[in-house]
Amino acid sequence: MRKLKFAILGCGFWSQFQLGAWTEIEGAECVALYNRTKQKAEELAKRFGVPRVYDDAEELLKNEKLDFIDIVTDVDTHEKFTLLGAKYGLDVICQKPMAPDYEAGKRMIKSTRDAGVRFYVHENYRWQPQFRRIKKILDSGVIGNAFRCETGFITAFPLFETQPFLTALEHFALTDQGSHQFDVLRYLFGEAKTIYCEKQRINPTIKGEDVTTSVLKMQNGVVCIQKISFSSRMEQEVFPQTLLLIEGEKGSIRLDAEFEISITTLSGTTKEVVPMRVYPWQTDRLKPEPPGIVDINQNILDDMLGKGKAENTGDDNFKTVQLVWAAYESAEHGKIINMNEF
Repeated sequence: MRKLKFAILGCGFWSQFQLGAWTEIEGAECVALYNRTKQKAEELAKRFGVPRVYDDAEELLKNEKLDFIDIVTDVDTHEKFTLLGAKYGLDVICQKPMAPDYEAGKRMIKSTRDAGVRFYVHENYRWQPQFRRIKKILDSGVIGNAFRCETGFITAFPLFETQPFLTALEHFALTDQGSHQFDVLRYLFGEAKTIYCEKQRINPTIKGEDVTTSVLKMQNGVVCIQKISFSSRMEQEVFPQTLLLIEGEKGSIRLDAEFEISITTLSGTTKEVVPMRVYPWQTDRLKPEPPGIVDINQNILDDMLGKGKAENTGDDNFKTVQLVWAAYESAEHGKIINMNEF
């Protein structure tokens, strides 16, 4: 079977995990890396055995025979590199958040569609094993129809030490983490009807918001309360885990620390711990994300090869992008946003 050849654009902190995940999958081969600081590309290439490196992205695309590119650069450059990939007729995978603003996201969708190339957004949270398991439990009907959900990403982890560029973002918590959280809610419950959001900046050393509280009413009637904080010191630090409670007509599902799921019905409570696959390229801070990265990469590759249907297309992820920017609109004006009118 022919392997699809690809290049990774961007060799910052996250690229090691993205490239590591590709090494777990048959059917794709990374043949080149781009980074504006070439030394970083050379270091990553040496670690993973990638044959060629560039500090000019267009030169890479001119020289290499590729099937797709995987963009792992800062969000401000996502549009530029997506349009570049489309120009060369390549399928494009882009890290989340898709775009630095709403209009850029629309342009990225249009440019890839006009070029006739496939466009995917690497939103891995919905692929994490604990959320796939919770979806199966929900779909089994064991707790009946869900009516309320609360999710929390609550941490004081020193994230800015490894990703200092985040301190300069005018929009932070909702674009960085809200995109994950809203996408998980869409995966579990479908599309949102309305959203209301409050945002706060607690850490004085950063530019954007670091605490948000959002209320989403889904089209199926489920009310979701979604909380994000990068400034909350808790008894147990669980970064980067999301905790969750779903209430249904016949029972509840609770996701606690270390991926313990409790299912409570009239018959009592059962507990299970969702196992996490471990890979040699991951770090101590990452537990749920590596298997999510591998599984989304496999899903996207299957779509490219005609073996399956990708969940995380640009068109689908744009619905998550809409929620993020509707949340900002709500927070700025203190009003509920109707998603049909946004």
